[in-house]
Amino acid sequence: MSELSDLPSLWSHDPREELMFRRGDKVSDIDAEATPGFRGNKADAPTLQEERNVRFAELQEMLYANSRSGDTRSVLLVLQGMDTAGKGGIVKHVVGGANPQGIKYTSFGKPTAEELSHHYLWRIRNALPTAGHIGVFDRSHYEDVLIVRVHNLVPQDVWEPRYDEINAFERELVDSGTTLVKVAMFVSLTEQKKRLAARLDRPDKYWKYNPADIDERLKWPLYEQAYQAMLDRTSTDYAPWHIVPCNRKWYSRLAVTELLIDAMKRLNMSWPPPDFDVEAEKNRLASA
Repeated sequence: MSELSDLPSLWSHDPREELMFRRGDKVSDIDAEATPGFRGNKADAPTLQEERNVRFAELQEMLYANSRSGDTRSVLLVLQGMDTAGKGGIVKHVVGGANPQGIKYTSFGKPTAEELSHHYLWRIRNALPTAGHIGVFDRSHYEDVLIVRVHNLVPQDVWEPRYDEINAFERELVDSGTTLVKVAMFVSLTEQKKRLAARLDRPDKYWKYNPADIDERLKWPLYEQAYQAMLDRTSTDYAPWHIVPCNRKWYSRLAVTELLIDAMKRLNMSWPPPDFDVEAEKNRLASA
């Protein structure tokens, strides 16, 4: 458990513990307007986000630096949520502040013909972060138990075993040194409608709009069922889900930032020692 003293004072509770999915939690009960564990407000967010981004960037650089000395560990951030939940905003405002050479970002859209010719985890494995990197999945392997289920793209006897397959896959990742940070992002139906309307009102946002988004809204109850099953079946002690309310974008960005910082602090890293004589090199440089 994280030490609360390591958190900014505006957090009254540890976000990792506050947001962690627990057996019995219901998707239908999620309040997307809520700001669990945070006692500040929107006015506090910009300064705090900037401060915590600096801390995140420092830890990310430390992870990358250690890989140059043989450390094989990595981090994988999984962002899963309905359209307009703010996945892109997390990538831009949280991960975007880190050194890009240590980030591997992948957005998983509709599978290509080549991807469909392989096992559904094939494209996921190809996108995994290497040593010292933070992988960011904008959507993920969970599409294969969400949209596939809701749209009946394959029979139930095909997608049903995938929960156990995914658990085994993630166990493999953790055992090989990858820390998973899984974030289920929830926006309300009303807020989603506002965000879609905003995209239609701004020419600079047309590119983000997809007419299929409205079709997906009509399947909202089916998606709630699919997300509930996903959380129930794939939140494990080694790769737990965290539920992040996303109606308030400033909150969801702060929350994910803290989840990432917490995960990286748990790696107990320090800056790698030099593999050369520092004083000797200073003397050589002085006379060069």
